[in-house]
Amino acid sequence: MRTLIIIKPDGVRRGLIGRIIGRFEGYGIKILGLKILNVEKEIAEKLYKVHKGKPFFSHLMEYITSGPVVVAVLEVDRLEAEDAIKFIRKVVGATNPLEANMGSIRGDYGMDIDENIIHASDSEKSADYEIPLFFKDDDLTEY
Repeated sequence: MRTLIIIKPDGVRRGLIGRIIGRFEGYGIKILGLKILNVEKEIAEKLYKVHKGKPFFSHLMEYITSGPVVVAVLEVDRLEAEDAIKFIRKVVGATNPLEANMGSIRGDYGMDIDENIIHASDSEKSADYEIPLFFKDDDLTEY
């Protein structure tokens, strides 16, 4: 099962890239693709289209385009798709860092819900939609 994570601008600014990627590697999760980039507005709108019309949408758009991010495709090959997504999201932690368990990425590094360090696909369908926003098939490796 493949999924997408995005280390958001606050995680990049705070120098947490290695620590965050290391969390996933520590669990034996494979990194199939990794890029640092600035998210263009059109891509951000596609990424967060499910939130369009919500009160926080404009802030979310401003935030994700405010600086470089790290996008990665992760593969969890030991679990079924639904369990793999649940596992990744457990490592990431609750959306609101104040509610995230210590030991999760957001629980350890997040400061508030507006800048919560990391995005992770919330379903197999979302992953299948989000990955091609940032990666072509030949950008990804197998091992």
